[in-house]
Amino acid sequence: MRNLRLGVCVLALVALAGGTTFAQGQAPANRPALDDVLRSDGQPDDLLRVIVKHRPGASARLKNRVRPRVDAIANELRGIGALTVALRRANLHAVCGDPDVLGCSIDAPLRPTAEPERKDYFLRSGKLIALPSQAAAPAPEYDAQKLQATLGVTSSFKGTGVGVAVIDSGIAPSADLNGRITAFYDFTQGGIATAPYDEYGHGTHVAGLVAGNGALSAGQYVGVATRAHLIGLKVLDALGQGYSSDVIAALDFAVTNRAALGIDVINMSLGHPIFEPAATDPLVQAVERAVAAGIVVVVSAGNIGLLDPTTGEVGYGGITSPGNAPSALTVGAMRTKATADRSDDEIALFSSRGPTWYDGRVKPDVVAPGQGLVAINATSTTMYQKPELQAEIAPYLRLSGTSMAAGVASGVVALVIEANRLDEGASSVLTPNTVKAILQFTALPVPYTFTDGIPSALAEGAGGLNAAGATALAQAIDPAMPAGEPWLDAAVSPFSTIAGVTHAWGQHIVWGNRIVWGDIVFRNHPAWAQGIVWGDYDEDGVVWGDNDDGVVWGDYDDGVVWGDNVTSSANLVRQSFYLWSAHIVWGDGYVSGTYDDGVVWGDYDDDGVVWGDSTDRFVWGESVR
Repeated sequence: MRNLRLGVCVLALVALAGGTTFAQGQAPANRPALDDVLRSDGQPDDLLRVIVKHRPGASARLKNRVRPRVDAIANELRGIGALTVALRRANLHAVCGDPDVLGCSIDAPLRPTAEPERKDYFLRSGKLIALPSQAAAPAPEYDAQKLQATLGVTSSFKGTGVGVAVIDSGIAPSADLNGRITAFYDFTQGGIATAPYDEYGHGTHVAGLVAGNGALSAGQYVGVATRAHLIGLKVLDALGQGYSSDVIAALDFAVTNRAALGIDVINMSLGHPIFEPAATDPLVQAVERAVAAGIVVVVSAGNIGLLDPTTGEVGYGGITSPGNAPSALTVGAMRTKATADRSDDEIALFSSRGPTWYDGRVKPDVVAPGQGLVAINATSTTMYQKPELQAEIAPYLRLSGTSMAAGVASGVVALVIEANRLDEGASSVLTPNTVKAILQFTALPVPYTFTDGIPSALAEGAGGLNAAGATALAQAIDPAMPAGEPWLDAAVSPFSTIAGVTHAWGQHIVWGNRIVWGDIVFRNHPAWAQGIVWGDYDEDGVVWGDNDDGVVWGDYDDGVVWGDNVTSSANLVRQSFYLWSAHIVWGDGYVSGTYDDGVVWGDYDDDGVVWGDSTDRFVWGESVR
C-alpha cells in the first residue's frame, strides 16, 4: 500500500466516537472553557474580542456580573445564547470561569475566500503560515466561463421565486442583477436596513455568480440562477474584513425573518481557521440553527489547500470554519480547463481539503467551478481598483477561490428548489438535508484530484456539481410522501449528458464519516427530515443498512476502512508535516505505535489484524491488501 502522506493533517484523526450533539445549553464533556486562540500566550493588557456562551436564561445576570471586568459588551447573540465582549486578557479567566458560562471563543476575524486571500497564507502542521514575499503563489491559468454549459444548466429553470441571502461585503446594484436585490441589511452597523452597496466588491461578485444575467456583457458572463432574488446581509467592510459575531447576528436575523424576506438559501463565502470542535464553535452553531430552520446554508471550504506553494504540493485538513458545520453544504473548487466537457476537470490546487480539524469529518461535500470565474462588479469597489483582477469587459471581475465555487453552488441549489416546487406545487418543501443529498447523489466524480492514493472524498466530497442531474432528480421527488416510503413520482435515469458526453452520476452521499452507496435517495428516509444534524446518522432511529459498520475511503485494495469504533486520543504524534493519532480503536482493542518512516502502528493480531510499517502492505487475516 502506498504511504498515505497527509501533508498537513490526519486521515480522520479525531473521528467521531458516537456522534456529536449540538443541543443548545449543554456543556460538552471535557471541553475546556477557552478555545485554542484564547488559551495561547499573550500580554495581560491585550484587548480581545470574545464570544461568551452562557446557560439558557442567564444573559441578564451574566451581563451584570461581567460588566466591571470587560471594556465593552458589544452585542447579544440570542440565537446561540452568547454575549460578545471586549476585555483584557488579564480578565479572561475571571469572565470565562463564571458559573453561567459554558465556554469562550475568540470573535474570530473573517476573510472572504477569493484569490487575493489565497496568496496570503498556506497551511503547515495545522497552522496558517504567512507566505514570504518571494514565495508568492503563481498566477493561475484562468478558465473561460462556460459556467452554465459545464453544469448542465438548461433554460428550463432560472431560480424564479427562490431567495438567496448573501452574507458578505454587500451587493452593488447593477443591470446584471436587474432590481432583484429585494432587501439589504448592514451588520457592520448593527443590522440596519439600508440601500444596497458594496465598497469591497467580493459580495457583488459572488451575487453575480449566483444570479447575474450577463446584461452588461451581452450575455457573455452569466451566473447560474438568473431570476433568483437576493437578500444582502453585509458583514465585511471596505477591506473585506469582519467578525464572526456579525456573521452570527446575520444568520440569526435570516432565521427570524426567513418567511418575511423569502430566504431559501444562505451563501457564506468566508471563513476563519478552525479553533475548536464543531459542537462548540459559535459560528458553526449558528449555521446549524439556520439549517434546522429549513434554510440551505452553502459555505466555502477555504483556500488553504496548498502545503507548499513553491512546489504545488497539496495539504489536508485545511477546511475553515464554518465549512466544518456538519449540516452545511461545504463547497470546494474545481478547474474546468476552459471547456464544458467534464472529463478534463480537476480539483483546484488552492481548494481546502478534509478531514475537518478536531472532528475528522469528510469535507468538502461537493466541488464546483471556482477558478477564473467572471462576474459583475462596480468600478468603485476596492477589488476593482486592482487591474490584475479586472476582466476584459467593464465592470466585471475575474476571481478564483472556493468563494466563487460556493456562489455557483448556491445558484444550483436555487435551481433545485425551483425544479421541485414547479413539479410538486407551492406546498412542496425540500429540506436542506434532502437538497444536500440530491446534489451529492447526482454529482460527477472529478477525474484528476491530485490525491496520490489518498481517498478522493477528502478533496472532492461526492464530486463535481451536476445541475442537469440535480434538477431532474428534484423534479421527481415528492417530499409529501410518508417517511420510509419511496418518493419518486417519475422514473429517473442516473445519467446526465453535458457537452455531448453522457456521464454516470456518482450515486453516493458522504454522511459524516460514511459514504453511502445505492439508491438511498429514492426513498423518504428519516435522515432527510428537517432538524437532523447531517452526519448523526444513528440518531432518531436512522440506520444505513450495510453501510452502518463503516465507510470505505477509497477502494479496499488501496484505501483505509474506518468504522464506528475509530477514535483517537488527545495524544497526537507530530513529525515533519504529518499528524497521526497515537491510539486507534480497531475492533475490540487498541493499536498503538510510534512514528518512524511513515507510520508504525505496532502489531495487533486479534481478529486477524496485523499492522506493520506503512511502507509495507496492511494485512487483514490471511489476505494481503
